[in-house]
Amino acid sequence: MADKMPSYRFGLRLSERGCVAGIGDGIAWIRGLPSARLDELIGFDDGSTGLVFQLGKEVLGAILLSQSRGVTAGMSVQHTGRRLEVGVGDALLGRVVDPLGSPLDGLPPPELRQFRPLEAAAPTIIERDFVSEPFYTGNKIVDTLIPIGKGQRQLIIGDDGVGKSALALDAVLNQRGRDVLCVMVLIGQPRSSVAGTLEALRQAGALEYTVVVVAEANALPGFRYLAPFAGCAMAEHWLRLGRDTLVVYDDLTRHAQSYRELSLLLQRPPGREAYPGDIFYLHSRLLERSTVLGRDYGGGSMTALPIIETRQGELSAYIPTNLISITDGQIYFESKLFAAGMLPAIDIGRSVSRIGGKAQHPAIKHAAAHIRLDYLQFLELELFARFGTRLEASIEQKLQRGRLLREILKQDRMQPLPEQFHLAWLLTYGEGLLEKLSPEQVAGQLSRLFERLPDYDLTLDTPKSQWLATLRELLEAES
Repeated sequence: MADKMPSYRFGLRLSERGCVAGIGDGIAWIRGLPSARLDELIGFDDGSTGLVFQLGKEVLGAILLSQSRGVTAGMSVQHTGRRLEVGVGDALLGRVVDPLGSPLDGLPPPELRQFRPLEAAAPTIIERDFVSEPFYTGNKIVDTLIPIGKGQRQLIIGDDGVGKSALALDAVLNQRGRDVLCVMVLIGQPRSSVAGTLEALRQAGALEYTVVVVAEANALPGFRYLAPFAGCAMAEHWLRLGRDTLVVYDDLTRHAQSYRELSLLLQRPPGREAYPGDIFYLHSRLLERSTVLGRDYGGGSMTALPIIETRQGELSAYIPTNLISITDGQIYFESKLFAAGMLPAIDIGRSVSRIGGKAQHPAIKHAAAHIRLDYLQFLELELFARFGTRLEASIEQKLQRGRLLREILKQDRMQPLPEQFHLAWLLTYGEGLLEKLSPEQVAGQLSRLFERLPDYDLTLDTPKSQWLATLRELLEAES
């Protein structure tokens, strides 16, 4: 105390203190803080904290960030002068945390020395660079026909229960050994689904390079709203350090619903489907933070895989159209394909990657040049052939090749494949090395081929002639 006395100065000190006018459903209405700012943290006398979310003439609305039951009407509230931040750094790898960084895995809190605000401006145009490096998910269809580049925002869209989350999980598992740090944001999911995802990550050894941010279905709407911004801030830290990152938002439908719930509780004017007018800005400011930086700014990348849910395959619904317009392409899952056993149930005709082709490796790009068109033509021919019309030999041959391709494109979940395997099946199919097989034999033949392929020193840069010689040798040995 004596050490502080020389620096003490008499003076008038003013501070604002408000009081809680009402509370309910995770929202606190506060009077008496006229200089409060949006996204400012405020403190309650019982130790709870809140986030200023709406400013009014007489009262302001705040999101409660803790579920303390001690907050009551009339309680005193004061400024903190701080914005909401979350801890970032390598100590988060392998951990399961909530949107505020508190551990949910029963382990001690991670020791974090750096913090980033949840809300931050997206990188400027000067800082950004072109998407030029491929991002491999391990999926046959995506990596060859709907390629993704590092720094791209690729939407995963489809009805509930058709495999969207499984594809995103496979993408995370495929980053093992690739020096890509992953952040999985699970929004509004039941505890059983969260536990299943964590178990899959543990069994595959993917937790060591992954952070899981969880806002369960029974969490306060404010937590579900903050979850994707927290995951983005964690990945943004590594982005600025020049690292490659992947962020999975599973899913933004529940996030939009949480924002609508908050907006209605705060008595904001509802718009289409009761969503507030700024719902489009909600997701655009989140996804615009995903990019690839230029070398002068670190050269890191943040690839985003947002997931959105449709109802009965309706792509023109309000939230899906918003996300489609924001992202750089979409992977569309079709419920009819799922029911027919075509897994993954990706509709190649409706799926598109607007910029991923520029990042695709030339060898895969050249080998897959006509695969997409051939498959779409096969689907039309197959539909025509159902009428029982007698077909020409050339049409029968195209149907046979199409059936082979359909079997090749099938892939079990949690079995991502390296890019060398993609090039292998593209070349074997493109050169007609599998045409003597029936569709039922293709899967087994490719499986045996993939088992022996690592014994050969083949890369994507290996000449095509050497690839074909090796593939013919392996196939002849199997036959």
